[in-house]
Amino acid sequence: MEELRDILVGLEQRISAYKNRLQELEKKRGRLEEEIATIKKYLELAETLYRVEADKAKLASLSSQIITDEKGPRPLSVDVTDQSREILLGRSKYVAMSVPEAAYRILREARRAMHAKELLQRLIEGGMQIKGKTPLTSVATSIKRDKRFKKVGPNTFDVLDEVLTKVV
Repeated sequence: MEELRDILVGLEQRISAYKNRLQELEKKRGRLEEEIATIKKYLELAETLYRVEADKAKLASLSSQIITDEKGPRPLSVDVTDQSREILLGRSKYVAMSVPEAAYRILREARRAMHAKELLQRLIEGGMQIKGKTPLTSVATSIKRDKRFKKVGPNTFDVLDEVLTKVV
């Protein structure tokens, strides 16, 4: 009888270890899927911008041709947009996002807690314009109000664990 109990205890421990490992791997897969989706978006954007710039280069090579319109004959002019360069360099990464949304992405990618000052710097580098007299306070306040974040120190934030986020 005791031998049977030992076997059951051993199996329970093994089951528990497998469940824990499965949870870890599922979390890792979730992070990888998010990263893959982001990379796919950037790849698609870069390919689109490449096609646009290649078309502009073709048009520029035709600039020796003359356009005639109501203003009279003039050469065709094509310029490479600064916006295309900004997007490719990642300087428009957070433009269409809210502060909490972009901060969440930054913290998830960094996989560590960050001070609001560092978050503000990354948001600005990503093209976000923070309005207000005190941008640092604006960023910290908007993050404090979002349930996806936890405060881990003075003006230092991290994302809540995925398990906790799903439960809430």
